Amino acid sequence: MLAEPAPEKKSPLKNPLLYSGAAFLIVLLYLGWIFFSRWQDDRDIERRAAERQAATQQAQDRTTVEQMGGKELAIQNFYGNPGVVHRGDSAQLCYGVANAKVVKLEPQDNPVWPSYSRCVNVKPTKTTTYTLTAEDAAGHSVTQNVEIQVR
Repeated sequence: MLAEPAPEKKSPLKNPLLYSGAAFLIVLLYLGWIFFSRWQDDRDIERRAAERQAATQQAQDRTTVEQMGGKELAIQNFYGNPGVVHRGDSAQLCYGVANAKVVKLEPQDNPVWPSYSRCVNVKPTKTTTYTLTAEDAAGHSVTQNVEIQVR
């Protein structure tokens, strides 16, 4: 009987699949790391932009609150338009109050209420001084006058 020759054992280091698989795995890990680092950088940029936007919005809100009177009772504006009318014509009284609970306009027939910007029509028959009084919930009040001249 003839003995079959023993098969040669191949060294695993001579397997091209091993080297190409290892190279593919290294490239895949490198690409994964690149995508992850870019994703993380984008998140950091978006977070910083959101923080900047929030700080800007907070500063704008603070400015708006201060312009609207802050926490204090105030008459922001009170004026007549036009300041001089002919007999029988009408004018507008415009007012803006901050932190008021009650607003009174004398002499006036139309109802008024607290507002940052509101105008009411008036029809004076003679030169009239109008008085705007604003009161807050604690009972404090402020008053301002405006005159509409009739010619």
